[in-house]
Amino acid sequence: MSAGQPVVEATGVSKRFGSTQALLGVDTALLAGHCLGLVGRNGAGKSTLVSILSGLVAADAGEVRFDGEPAPPLGDVGAWRSRISTVFQHSMVVPQLTVAENIFLGDRPGHRGIVDWRAMRAQTRQVLREWDFNVDPGVECGTLTVEQRQIVEIAGALVRGTRILLLDEPTAALERDGVRRLFERVRALVAGGVAVLYISHHLEEVFEICQDVVVLRDGEVVLTAPTPTLTEDQLVSAMVGDIETPVTAARAAASASRYKRKALTEELLVASDIVAKSTRGSLLGASLTVHAGERVGLTGLLGAGVATLGRVIVGAHEYQSGSIRFDGKPLPAGRPDAALAAGIGYIPEDRWLEGFVGLLGISENMTMSIAPHLAGRLGFLTPSRRTAAARPLAKELSLVSRGLNQAVDELSGGNQQKVTVARALASEPKLIVAITPTRGVDVASKELLLAALAETTRATGASLLLASDEFDDLQICDRVIVLVRGQVFTEFTEPPYDNEELISATEGLVAVGRE
Repeated sequence: MSAGQPVVEATGVSKRFGSTQALLGVDTALLAGHCLGLVGRNGAGKSTLVSILSGLVAADAGEVRFDGEPAPPLGDVGAWRSRISTVFQHSMVVPQLTVAENIFLGDRPGHRGIVDWRAMRAQTRQVLREWDFNVDPGVECGTLTVEQRQIVEIAGALVRGTRILLLDEPTAALERDGVRRLFERVRALVAGGVAVLYISHHLEEVFEICQDVVVLRDGEVVLTAPTPTLTEDQLVSAMVGDIETPVTAARAAASASRYKRKALTEELLVASDIVAKSTRGSLLGASLTVHAGERVGLTGLLGAGVATLGRVIVGAHEYQSGSIRFDGKPLPAGRPDAALAAGIGYIPEDRWLEGFVGLLGISENMTMSIAPHLAGRLGFLTPSRRTAAARPLAKELSLVSRGLNQAVDELSGGNQQKVTVARALASEPKLIVAITPTRGVDVASKELLLAALAETTRATGASLLLASDEFDDLQICDRVIVLVRGQVFTEFTEPPYDNEELISATEGLVAVGRE
């Protein structure tokens, strides 16, 4: 197929889940040797469209065609995989298998059921070499970095002969150098004739890597255009419609509370000389203080230990030495229950693993941290009490659902994150520890989440420790601490914070802002 020719087309595609119209008459096409951006708010229908294009879900109406021919039957997994592959935000590799085994999973070379291991490793080396993927074919995937696991998934698609690649939030867990390398690989794939659909909430990435962009809103295509003809504001307007966006609510709430707050003298959290081992980034004697009513940002590169420090404070990760005092008392190590009882709310980095119970309803998840307080005199927790407690939080965060009894598994990623944030806020904590709370959410939802965190601290006097590599999120903070290689490198105390200075500090290059 020559460059510029449609390799996959969706025509009139519609899909309904119960009372929710996820997609309505969607038309789009992916061209050979082309990168198309797919953007939209959480719940706009992006995931549903990806599922239909991947052969995971059948459309209620409309059709999908490959090279002008009807798509294979839904159950013909091999036929779909030979045409199109999806690399999801969360890795789908099998950790216990080697790189070569994962790349050839389900289609190992051999004869009469006997695997030709030598041929498999040789073919793996060849495809890795062709695409400049520096990964050992014999290494177990459980030992790889996020970026390397992503490479394995892309290499597996190329081995199967796939010429259509769907990348779903591929940079969510990558640091800046990893993003740069990914973009180089995407450009090489596109130059080789591969069609790429790039799904991201980071609009600057869409402008950098995509030739065209399609915008979904409420299940419908509202804009398809070449990216050079659009501005970021125009793209945001298409995504959110008439909703007022960028920077307004969260920034206003942050500014209002900053100048009304009393002098910060009372130390609420004191973490001293924390040493902790972690594959997420070890800590080598990190210390920080959070005052009552203060919002503190915490940032650094992926392996700097930012998430580790947040998890240590909430008791989700053990530490080898150092101490933590909260509200004047020692905080037991590795005890999430003790942290919650002391008044620490937690918004985890991995919402799928720690943020919610997918099979339970929205109200059940939101009220999990306060369930005993909602029980009546006989100790019974009625659905009406849960719903009454959850409803204000759902309204404040503009949660999109069929109702508060809907299973959280059925929500979009951004609405799942809103449930996770609501659970942390429900207990009215003295300190909220939030680790990358806006990851995987759209621009308008991001503002809602940040505004909710800022307003909670203003209204209740609670403190916030916001750990994030999203520099725009840190603008609601009174000061920002930068970690480098597991230690505090510098601190910024005068918002608004300059992104270039933050980048330099995270790289350990400059200590502007150090007190």
